[in-house]
Amino acid sequence: MTVALGACGYGSRAEAGGVAKVRPHGERTGGLEEIRLGYFANVTHATALVGDREGFFQKELGGTRVTSQVFGAGPSAVEALNAGSVDIAWLGPSPAVNGYTRSGGRNLRIISGSASGGVSLVAHPGRVSGLGDLRGKRIATPQLGNTQDVALLNYLTRKGYRVDPDSGEGEVTVVRIDTKETPAFFRRGDVDAAWVPEPTASQLAARGGRVLLDERELWEDGRHAITTMVVSQRFLTEHPEAVEAALRGSVRTNAWIRSHPEEAKAALNTALERQGGQALPPAVLDPAFEHIEVLDDPLAATLVRQAGHAVRAGLLEKPELRGLCDLRLLNKVLAERGARKVSAAGLGTG
Repeated sequence: MTVALGACGYGSRAEAGGVAKVRPHGERTGGLEEIRLGYFANVTHATALVGDREGFFQKELGGTRVTSQVFGAGPSAVEALNAGSVDIAWLGPSPAVNGYTRSGGRNLRIISGSASGGVSLVAHPGRVSGLGDLRGKRIATPQLGNTQDVALLNYLTRKGYRVDPDSGEGEVTVVRIDTKETPAFFRRGDVDAAWVPEPTASQLAARGGRVLLDERELWEDGRHAITTMVVSQRFLTEHPEAVEAALRGSVRTNAWIRSHPEEAKAALNTALERQGGQALPPAVLDPAFEHIEVLDDPLAATLVRQAGHAVRAGLLEKPELRGLCDLRLLNKVLAERGARKVSAAGLGTG
């Protein structure tokens, strides 16, 4: 079972999307009128933002209309998936795993990877001298139980610091702050450091923060899942053709981002401006974009490790992850493109 994370952002408002260049055209995929996507206005959600903006999803879905919602927190996106108000969402590993385990494995499936990397620990250089100087400091994360929160709590536990996972109080204080507010807290000195995703990490660095740790340094081969593509099991069962089309759009988007990085970066910034309300300056956008890797592989083995981190941190108990990933449609799409299939690392279904 899992610990209920009631303070994780359930009920936060989702905003309407609608930034795509392409309109519905042709036959509806599987007769479906509409498919609803959910994602965050973060650089780590580049696949969703760019794919929606450039119309890769819409092109694959033909006459089935693609709509989108922007969420500020993983748990609210999980809630929307469970309620059926969103069909496919891009989530960090911790909300995806927590949502899966809390439902007893009945509600969600990870169907693809999306991004790796893009997370750093950034500190005030005058307040924190280095990684050995964290005792007594206040470190921000986006929210209780989110992927960065779990990563920080695990890191602190491994380093021997005692921290209560729920309150964040202890030898190091973990402060849960919406990433939109983190730069202001950082500037005022209300926190000493922040373990945050892009573009917030690069925003803090551009304002004089010092990057103490790139989370990629803690992972074998420098890869760890930061964003995954998730579908409600009901939608997957009832509309496999639409899910497969969305996966083709995701794979095409990632290939385009890798082969057209400058165009993709510009498209990402336009989408961030439309969805998040503000474009990023080059001093923030350039390093933020470089810090992520878009990919189709969900890096399932790292999902297992991240779940173990949540257990060690005291936020998750006895996770049963078999069935979390259903990569059959993704591997079908990859095979059609002549690409290598990806592994579910023992978490697969079917």
